[in-house]
Amino acid sequence: MAEGLELDGHHRATLEKIFRHPAGHNIQWHDVFSLLERVGTVTEVHGDRYKVKFGFEIETFHVPHPHDLTEEQVIDLRRMLKAAGITPDS
Repeated sequence: MAEGLELDGHHRATLEKIFRHPAGHNIQWHDVFSLLERVGTVTEVHGDRYKVKFGFEIETFHVPHPHDLTEEQVIDLRRMLKAAGITPDS
């Protein structure tokens, strides 16, 4: 985990779902949004798009409809979190 970052049980569970292989299809946006707000800066860009920044990583996410992330979003999020040193094992 990134140095000094403390996550509650709900955030840890969401992080574990994101890093589970194969990528899950039942990861809800509101859980991910809460995690992202905890680990970085989340800014609404336009309607259902959010810019997420932590460390040197910046990514724009589209709120999925229905509210579960797509496999591609999970993979992008996993890559971004890992590059910032935020993993379930650290």
